[in-house]
Amino acid sequence: MKDHGINKNDLLFTDKNIETIILDYTRESGVRSLEKSIAKIIRSRVAHYVQYGDMLKKIKSEDLLKIFGAPIFQKERSLDNNVPGVATGLAWTRVGGEILFVESVISKGKGGLTLTGNLGDVMKESATIAYEYLKSHCEDYNLSPDLFEEKKIHVHVPEGATPKDGPSAGITILTSIISSFTQRKIRAKIAMTAEITLRGKLLPVGGIKEKILAAKRAGIFDIVLSLENKKDINDIKENFIEGMNFHYFDSMKEAIDFTLLK
Repeated sequence: MKDHGINKNDLLFTDKNIETIILDYTRESGVRSLEKSIAKIIRSRVAHYVQYGDMLKKIKSEDLLKIFGAPIFQKERSLDNNVPGVATGLAWTRVGGEILFVESVISKGKGGLTLTGNLGDVMKESATIAYEYLKSHCEDYNLSPDLFEEKKIHVHVPEGATPKDGPSAGITILTSIISSFTQRKIRAKIAMTAEITLRGKLLPVGGIKEKILAAKRAGIFDIVLSLENKKDINDIKENFIEGMNFHYFDSMKEAIDFTLLK
C-alpha cells in the first residue's frame, strides 16, 4: 500500500481475500506471485479512486473475479464414494499438499492391469505392487484366483494434465483396486497416504504436515497412515491437527479392513 501511495486504512484485505488469491490464483513455493496479485488489486482500487473519487475500501469475492478472471486452480474437494473403486489419497507437491483421486473399474477380459492419468514410474510400480499383492492374497478378501484370469482392471488418476509420481499413493491405489474387485464401498470423507510392499506392509511417507493441510481444505478429517508415521504427527503442533483423526496401521490388510465398508 505504501508503494502505491495509499494509507493502511484506505483498503481492507481480509484473511479470506488472501486465502482465495493463494488457492485459486497463485499456488507456488514462495510469495512472489501473491505479492504481484495484491499489488494488482491495489492498482485497480487506485485507478477507480482517480476516476470516480471513491476508494471502495472493502474487497469482495466478485471483485477478485473481475480483476483476475476465473480461478486458475481447482479447489481441493472430496469425491462422493457412492460407487466402489473411488479412493481419496494425499500427495505432496512442490507447492504443498494436494488431494489425489484414484478410480478403478473391472471389465471382462483376459486379466491384467491398465493404468492412465499421467503417472510417473514410481506410481506405476505402486499400482503393479497393489495388483500383484491382491492376486497373491485374494483369499484374504474372499476372492477367487480365477477372477484375475477372467477380469481386467483399469486404474485411472484424474486430472491428467498434472504429472503425478511417488510411492505414497500405494495404499490409495490398493484400496481402489480391492474395492472394485469386492464391490465394497470406501468410507466417505477419508483420505490415505502410505507406501506399500509385496509383503503386505505399510511404509511411512513424507510431507505429512502439507498433506494434512490439503485434507483440511477439502473438508476431510480422517486420515489413514503407516504406523511409523505416528512420530511425525506427534511432532506437529496441537492446534494444527485439532479436529483431525489419524488411523495408524502396520499392515495393508488392517488398513483395508478399516477403509472398506462391510
